Amino acid sequence: MNTKKLRPIMFVGTGSDVGKSVITAGFCRIFKQDGYQPAPFKAQNMSLNSFVTADGLELGRAQAVQAEAAQIPCESDMNPVLLKPTNDKTSQVVLNGKPVGNQSAYEYFMANDRRELFSSVKEAFDRLAAKYSPIVMEGAGSISELNLKHRDITNLRMAAHAGAAAYLIADIDKGGVFGSVYGTIALLTPDERACMKGIIINKFRGDGRLFEEGKRMLEELTGLPVVGILPYFRDIHIEQEDSVSLELKYRSAVEGKVNVAVILLKRLSNFTDFDRLEKDPRVNLYYTNEPSEIAKASVVVIPGSKNTIGDMLAIKNNGVAKAIYDAHKDGRTVIGICGGYQMLGESIFDPHHVESEIEELPGLGLLPVKTILQSEKTTLQCEFRFMQNPERCAGYEIHMGETIALQPGEPVATFADGRTDGYFGDARTWGTYLHGILDNPIVIDSILAPYTDEGAVQYDYQEFKEKQYDKLADLLREHIDMDLIYNSIAE
Repeated sequence: MNTKKLRPIMFVGTGSDVGKSVITAGFCRIFKQDGYQPAPFKAQNMSLNSFVTADGLELGRAQAVQAEAAQIPCESDMNPVLLKPTNDKTSQVVLNGKPVGNQSAYEYFMANDRRELFSSVKEAFDRLAAKYSPIVMEGAGSISELNLKHRDITNLRMAAHAGAAAYLIADIDKGGVFGSVYGTIALLTPDERACMKGIIINKFRGDGRLFEEGKRMLEELTGLPVVGILPYFRDIHIEQEDSVSLELKYRSAVEGKVNVAVILLKRLSNFTDFDRLEKDPRVNLYYTNEPSEIAKASVVVIPGSKNTIGDMLAIKNNGVAKAIYDAHKDGRTVIGICGGYQMLGESIFDPHHVESEIEELPGLGLLPVKTILQSEKTTLQCEFRFMQNPERCAGYEIHMGETIALQPGEPVATFADGRTDGYFGDARTWGTYLHGILDNPIVIDSILAPYTDEGAVQYDYQEFKEKQYDKLADLLREHIDMDLIYNSIAE
């Protein structure tokens, strides 16, 4: 292990979705390879994709992925503030791994508690920095939002507290890279500008040497070195937390594969539940809210939702519910996970107005269960047996509801302490609260067995992910001046 202490490093952006999360994960792996003990940190994240720590606390999925790249357990201090949108105007606020209530965007950004929130964020960082080095920090959105900067708890105010070397990431594939980079740097205060150590151009298509003149121009305009030009890549697969990545997923059925349709809910959460299944060579997995595409699927999965009642109403109004009914009636497999499990039941009750003013709503009625939404959230990592199989499986729970069986039935999962989860109607109709259940080969093989003669696929998903982190690290080393990076964070 390298005992040399390094300053934190922060990757900030000209805007959202420029590749900060993936680049942060790649640097976590690089520092780990080089003998350091890195850890990721993002002060505030907004995402419906989350994960649960070993001690039952919640954080953004991206930070869990980055911790995996660093080969350390994830902890809530890596993402002390998580915002989970429940509708277009309101988000659940998760602080230090636990929900503290719902707030509108106006309430959250304009409230007087930002000072207290920033104190909590700094305390989380300090705890992490006492154990790991370097801390690999990720910013959020753009660093030059003038109307929000004085309330910012995520970007350069956090970099200043940490003493971090900050690098600006720009997505050249979106166009306008000169304006976005120059404008972003020009709008910084002198103190903010002092944090900046360089620029990384991301998602360049073609031969990077063609941008040499552009590189020189950016350096002259900003006074900062362009430390790397990263190519656009599709052959490295890192779990994404941003739902924008769903636009790249297949949207239709194909011949010769088991077609699995994941219902594209408006508030779809934890779509990384399907990454392992998507990579199975027997499967064509696609996200859709088109009834005609649902009709072509052998397996239909209703995923998690941050607003089960709102999404339940939506699928009843857009024809998706009828398409799910028809698929079930035709004998095809229909599975619900978390919010999707709640939707499969007879009814959903919200007596405490956790999600909406609607206190009761009929579900799809495909399982004899009812759900009562609760004010308290369940967050657990779990080991379990799937049905009667002795093999140990793993998953995690994140939900704010209790689902009760209305008639006796078999559970989907049995935990070591005897607790059970889910309702198994039959091999083609079941629901569970367990995120990550589809990462387990025995579950996948059970689902696919009625639709393919191909046997179980020997596939180590964890080994696959480790190789992806190494490939990402290799790519960054090839295209980024690592000597310059190390010089900027040397103490």
